[in-house]
Amino acid sequence: MRSLSSRLLLLTVIFVMLAEVFIFVPSVSRFRQSWIDQRLGLGHLAILALDATPDRMVSEMLRRELLEHVGAYALFVRRGGARLVLSNEMPPPVAASFDLGKASMMELVADAFMTLLRTEERVIRVVGPSPKDQSVIIEVVLDEAPLQNALAEFSWRIFGLSLVISLTTATLVFLTLQWLMVRPMRRITENMITFREDPEDASRVIQPSGRRDEIGTAQHELAGMQKRLRATLNQRAHLAALGTAVAKINHDLRGILASALLLSDRLSMIDDPDVRRVTPTLFASIERAVALCSKTLDFVGQDQPEFDRSRFALHGIVAEVEAGIVVPDDRVTSFSNSVAPTIEVEADREQLFRVLNNLMRNAMEAGAEQIDVAATANGRWVEIDISDNGPGLAPRAQDKLFRPFEGSARAGGTGLGLAIARELARNHGGDLHLVETGSDGTTFRISLPQP
Repeated sequence: MRSLSSRLLLLTVIFVMLAEVFIFVPSVSRFRQSWIDQRLGLGHLAILALDATPDRMVSEMLRRELLEHVGAYALFVRRGGARLVLSNEMPPPVAASFDLGKASMMELVADAFMTLLRTEERVIRVVGPSPKDQSVIIEVVLDEAPLQNALAEFSWRIFGLSLVISLTTATLVFLTLQWLMVRPMRRITENMITFREDPEDASRVIQPSGRRDEIGTAQHELAGMQKRLRATLNQRAHLAALGTAVAKINHDLRGILASALLLSDRLSMIDDPDVRRVTPTLFASIERAVALCSKTLDFVGQDQPEFDRSRFALHGIVAEVEAGIVVPDDRVTSFSNSVAPTIEVEADREQLFRVLNNLMRNAMEAGAEQIDVAATANGRWVEIDISDNGPGLAPRAQDKLFRPFEGSARAGGTGLGLAIARELARNHGGDLHLVETGSDGTTFRISLPQP
């Protein structure tokens, strides 16, 4: 019963049988009433035979035959003010009486089931209008056993018929749904398993059928998702190969640049005005190239880092970042630590240091003279704002912000600093986004969740 089809078959049988139960309840009551009405009609006919005699008297043999034909011990008829009787000499005592003219539907249902479930034999009296003439009231005294037997046979017939209907309906529903739903769903499931084993194999992409219903929509969506996933995997494979190549190139390039730095040191010792004039520019260019190689290697070669979470005061790590930033002689930049000493964060200290260092160093290199770090805590989040009074970000830089090698706001920049900083913030479950920028300065916000 683990498959969808077997469960569907079982549920169909159960639901049809349940519907048959609701049909059986009024049916058994109606059958009992029909059986009694038949006896009342036979009783009316027997009384009419009695009424046709000249003196309303019949022989003992005819009386016995009439009563046996009705299946009763006694018959009583009330017609207008007259009362006719056809009875044995000593009818048995009556155990229960039923008046069909006064009984409600619920009473008729209850009487039917009580009759069906009763085990002892008894004699009953039934009163009701004659099916032949509603103005004639018939009373019949008879055994309840024939009624019980008739009800039992009727119930078994209903049960057998219900079982046949249930199995037939369940089989038809099962075959229909098997063809329309189960088989297509099994095909989709098998395709998903096959595709999972080798998603780069184009032959394992599902081929949608021509159906226009929900199954067809699912097939089309699955095929589209598999194609996009294959494209993404191929792109990642190409990027991985490119990253490996870039890492090797950068490694060799750093070696070449290191040799160039040694030669530049020797050039700086030459007592030639022209050489001394171009040497600082050469040093700066080589240092920028080395920095570019280092950042590229950091971005290309980094995997998902393992967190070493701890709880620490935010004010202290901001002070450490400020102390570690060396301001060049050609710039005038001051730092302000406005973080309250009571604010704490739970994060990887080393990674948060990198994020703050990237943002504050970028602000300094952009020409900001004042950099302020503030923070607020609302119980669930800690929001860290890094504000500066620099010239702001150009519209072109804002459009490509956080894109590696595209989102730099200054000439010669790589845009890797912001990309790496945002990725580290998101690895913590938070984010890094631009709050505002303009001629008065720029503000970035780091949001970190707190457990």
